[in-house]
Amino acid sequence: MKVCVIGLGYIGLPTSVMFAKYGAEVVGVDVHPHVVESLNKGEAHLEEPGLQELLNEALENKKFKAQLVPEPADAFIIAVPTPNNLNDNMSCDLTYVLQAVESTIPYIRKGSTIIVESTIAPRSIEDYVQPLLEKNGFTIGEDIYLVHCPERVMPGNIFHELINNMRIIGGITPSCSDAGEKIYRTFVKSKIVKTDAKTAEMSKLMENTFRDVNIALANELTKICNDLHINALDVIEMANMHPRVNIHSPGPGVGGHCLAVDPYFIVAKAPETADLISRSRSINSSMPFYIVEKVKKIMEIVNGRTITIGGLAYKGDIDDIRESPALEILEMLKSEKDYEVRAYDPYVYHADNAQNLKEALRGSDLFLILTDHSHFKTIHDEDINRMANKVIFDTRNIVLNVPVDCEYFNLGSVHEFLNKPVMHV
Repeated sequence: MKVCVIGLGYIGLPTSVMFAKYGAEVVGVDVHPHVVESLNKGEAHLEEPGLQELLNEALENKKFKAQLVPEPADAFIIAVPTPNNLNDNMSCDLTYVLQAVESTIPYIRKGSTIIVESTIAPRSIEDYVQPLLEKNGFTIGEDIYLVHCPERVMPGNIFHELINNMRIIGGITPSCSDAGEKIYRTFVKSKIVKTDAKTAEMSKLMENTFRDVNIALANELTKICNDLHINALDVIEMANMHPRVNIHSPGPGVGGHCLAVDPYFIVAKAPETADLISRSRSINSSMPFYIVEKVKKIMEIVNGRTITIGGLAYKGDIDDIRESPALEILEMLKSEKDYEVRAYDPYVYHADNAQNLKEALRGSDLFLILTDHSHFKTIHDEDINRMANKVIFDTRNIVLNVPVDCEYFNLGSVHEFLNKPVMHV
């Protein structure tokens, strides 16, 4: 089987090398020449455990090559970004998806299967992709097969989840779903559920929307509890002892190209009825402002000037900064003329990034942890012993040890610190 994958990002590249590992001939297509060039040299441009090894294996076995244009294949997999449109409801921008589908049209042959893995708004396949293919003379379900199979993986554990996570195959016709199932059975060991395209689209969006709404509940609870001088983290821990309760963890905001983006696709399709989803998005989007507000009060109390941010990625132990609230908080704090703001992230290259944590914390008045990297779970004395004020604000509640002479608080206990009197030089 020959597979052509359009888009070699966080989903497309791991999917490509996975198909190659299981014997498919894979052509990876990307619009960025430097990505194509680096991959053909054997240099993965993304951080993901196991990715470099699988890329090396695929190249060595001549099962993968990267190029700028597609070529004829049995299956075409579209794995390109779907950003928000800059409109009132931040609807789904299908520009890249439709461009990717159009780029495959000269290479589609009878019996080819076109699969859109990109996360898209409900009815996008039926209302936009299907008409585009039919306009070019194809009969869906007879000449070719059209499927939406949403990706369902977590960065940092992609290869395990590609194999073991349940997959949803949403075809325009039952024969389309059957064709999609045959392709993914190349490596998927878990259950495959076949449905129609619009149901598959909505199911993917609701997976992420459920989590976004749950996190919004935790974040709103945190704000309430801090106002009432109650530890929200203790409340969540106790509430979750109930067998039918699972409140998620609060944090500095929601990032990544899923939770921070996908719920808007539903809101845009049903703006009059998606009240809870819309409100949850607003709560989570407000958290960077909430964190900055607390940081300013902390700096006033310690009479400090220098802030060190721990982590720029949107989640722990990866280099993905898409929609990262940490970056938003960084820029907001840098806009405050009274502060010097530094950052340290062991996974991310960024202009503000220090070489190491000790350097980033030297002379600092506050260590603001925004990403749950394993690197920040253990705080060493040598890292903080040259801080001007040894104060840690852990917005992820991940620190396992607190040095004796350090003041530590998290989103549950920040209200305790903020009730301290202002320090004077």
